[in-house]
Amino acid sequence: METIGYLASVLIGISLGLVGGGGSILTLPVLVYIFGISPVVSTSYSLFIVGSTSLVGAYGNYRRGLVNVKTALFFGLSSMVTVYLTRKLLVPLIPQNLFHIGDFQITEPLLTMALFAVLMLAASIGMIRGRQTEPGCLECDLGRNIVKLGLSAVGIGLTTGLLGAGGGFLLIPTLVLVLGMPMREAVGTSLLIIALNSLVGFAGDLGHFVIDWYFLLTVTLVAVAGIFIGGQLARKLDSGQLKKSFGWFVLAMGCFILFKELILS
Repeated sequence: METIGYLASVLIGISLGLVGGGGSILTLPVLVYIFGISPVVSTSYSLFIVGSTSLVGAYGNYRRGLVNVKTALFFGLSSMVTVYLTRKLLVPLIPQNLFHIGDFQITEPLLTMALFAVLMLAASIGMIRGRQTEPGCLECDLGRNIVKLGLSAVGIGLTTGLLGAGGGFLLIPTLVLVLGMPMREAVGTSLLIIALNSLVGFAGDLGHFVIDWYFLLTVTLVAVAGIFIGGQLARKLDSGQLKKSFGWFVLAMGCFILFKELILS
């Protein structure tokens, strides 16, 4: 089973390299269902794995001139503060047993996975529908959209903090639709923002959990290898078709998680 988990970890990096997001969508189910780690701890591990892998990918894109550093730092600062406060202050306050619906007990792990599945469904629809963008440059209109971007950053920071999701599937539409950023630059910029958000969120978890560093670093190194593969594939394959195919996969995963957590539990 561990071998399957490590093979799946390669896909985490490949998805980040191909479409600049989706790594966290794979990471949490892999950690929970294949490696058998609790959902709460898995959200923390996911932040480190996705953050470290995204940082490597962001560096590669930066060297090719595909990262808007000014936008990444503005967006990252707003979302990083939200992520850190969420992980440090809000998450520890959430009780294990939340409430009942009749005889059905809603627990923190169940709610975490259910919300994550809903997020997967929403993200998959966006990937499947897609939206073509016109080519452009890195000089996006940050000034006129600073309020919209700030609010988006806080929302994505809250999502990342609560669910351990890097938010690439939310970031890229924001960068493309709000700022008019071309797709390739949006992918590179989103990787830097994901890295900043995720690693700061993980730092907020230190002291709350016992970290299995050997396991965590091993999975991270495997995922990093995947992002190099994804980066090479992205240069050769049609990114639009890949994104739609990945969207269908995410849709199936989201439905499976909802069915398992709400019907089979």
